Amino acid sequence: MRLIKSFLIGAMLAVAAFAGAGAEQPSLGPRVIGFMTDFDVKDDAVGICKAVMVGVAPGVRILDITHQSEPYNIAMGARFLAGSAPYFPKDAVFVVVIDPGVGSTRKAIVAKSKAGQYFVLPDNGLLTLIQDRDGIVEAHEITNRAWMIGSGISSTFHGRDIFSPAGAHVARGDDIAEAGPALDVTKLVRLDLKNAAIDGKGLRGQVIGTDGPFGNLVLNVPAEIFAQLGYKLGDRVPIELAGKQYAFPFVKTFSDVPVGRELFFIDSRGRLSIGIDQGNFSKTYMVGEGAELTIPKK
Repeated sequence: MRLIKSFLIGAMLAVAAFAGAGAEQPSLGPRVIGFMTDFDVKDDAVGICKAVMVGVAPGVRILDITHQSEPYNIAMGARFLAGSAPYFPKDAVFVVVIDPGVGSTRKAIVAKSKAGQYFVLPDNGLLTLIQDRDGIVEAHEITNRAWMIGSGISSTFHGRDIFSPAGAHVARGDDIAEAGPALDVTKLVRLDLKNAAIDGKGLRGQVIGTDGPFGNLVLNVPAEIFAQLGYKLGDRVPIELAGKQYAFPFVKTFSDVPVGRELFFIDSRGRLSIGIDQGNFSKTYMVGEGAELTIPKK
């Protein structure tokens, strides 16, 4: 009996050791692809791109980030990409097609971040926020025709012809150096994004977008920057927004104000935002992306 007991304990320890070792190993099969475009879903473009990816990397798992990023809005795409990447696997591949320069001299590239994730997209600034936060360690221009779809590359649908097959090649484990010549990561195209700043008069910032269909204003004001102004929960915060003066309460969440009333709050991404409880601030006040704002110190 003692011999059997010792054998069982040894077997369980061996299984545990094997499972622990397996947890450290990379997952089997293709890497996950995060797919984002400004194509919308009214036609067949998204489905075609996915079919191309699956054709190159059978069994690949494709997770949609969004296909309703505002058309041609590279800054919005950069924001969505940086916001979603931390929730994907460390070796995930992102195929991003927001490409107003399609068919021009802009480069199609594949890049790798210091976090270990891969990005297949046009070199038009979409990587700006990823580069600032995670860093880019390697980038290649996609010139290898074997990484594209056939010989008839269109001048208007590189999402299908270049980015989708190239992303699938990366997802199935192909070396990104095979995509084409190496690029200097310090010379990738960058967006000229404004950051909120505090001077002697207070904070100067900008509306950088709205929150989906709800119309909350997303500001380029991180919570830690806003905190420097001295306001606490419950305070009414004066603001000049798009040239007009207002004052709204700074609260934790929407239900802290009556339905239909305005509020300042820190959103789920850690930024100062302005909204209306069960209303649409952007439509009510006719304010959107690009509007300037100032908030004085308390």
